[in-house]
Amino acid sequence: MTMSHEIQAIQDNIALVIKGKAHVIEMAVVCLLARGHLLLEDVPGVGKTTLAHSLARSLDCSFKRIQFTSDLLPSDIVGVSMFNRQKQGFEFIPGPIFANIVLADEINRTTPKTQSSLLEAMSEAQISVDNQTHQLRQPFMVIATQNPAEYHGTFPLPESQLDRFLMRLRIGYPSLEEERKVLARPYALHPADMLEAVLSEQEVLGLQRRVDQIHMDESLTEYLLAIVQATRQSELLSLGVSTRGALALNKTVKALALVRGRDYCLPDDIKELAPIVLSHRVMLSRTQGMRGQSFEQAERIVLDIVDAVPVPV
Repeated sequence: MTMSHEIQAIQDNIALVIKGKAHVIEMAVVCLLARGHLLLEDVPGVGKTTLAHSLARSLDCSFKRIQFTSDLLPSDIVGVSMFNRQKQGFEFIPGPIFANIVLADEINRTTPKTQSSLLEAMSEAQISVDNQTHQLRQPFMVIATQNPAEYHGTFPLPESQLDRFLMRLRIGYPSLEEERKVLARPYALHPADMLEAVLSEQEVLGLQRRVDQIHMDESLTEYLLAIVQATRQSELLSLGVSTRGALALNKTVKALALVRGRDYCLPDDIKELAPIVLSHRVMLSRTQGMRGQSFEQAERIVLDIVDAVPVPV
């Protein structure tokens, strides 16, 4: 298969389960190809976990799910060193983080200490335990789901960890017609269990390498940086986008171009992705409302900034 056919095959496969959400599926694939991590935030029961399962099932890669709870420990994620009597020494037992695709389900149900155990893995694709560093398998992607912050028993993710996610998506409710199709589906299996892998591990790595070859004109780089600078100068934000955020938007734009069959980027790619990639990386000023509304408000502010920055000719 050509690269375009490979990418389309993933999207078509996921669409067999996730009905009526073509844009969300496309963005999830963009996140995968950009070597990023995905945060799915929405109310319970709209398909966050199913989307993560479906993406993982579409790839011939290892997959682990971690159900985050208040009593989960860091060692339950990264692994633990145990004494081996036969070898008369300590042996490292890898945790579920050592999979290609890791689903961190309801990540804001656990304590900040356990949440922070993902930081090194998400940032550097490695784990340090007992003064030893263990490299994670490639491709590596964390897909985290969380309920909105105002739900009981949740611990909001700190800004340092939010910044590790390439993009934040909301699935939303399906249309009436699509929801009717969901209700008509047999309940014998989990919906994603019907899916077969359409891409191998090496094919995914090949697509990720291809993203690095996508051309971005210098004028588009200046446009992207102008948007980032504008977030730092906005009176509505107490903290603008970091250099990590600028790098994230840059590689995500290239990944979107590849997904849409181009070897070059467009200004519309930046305009479309900026709210998804940047809104969880900024902090609102005190005058902009409570934290529970911050994500939606941040998206509106980023959209206004994008509209105000002149588009290159």
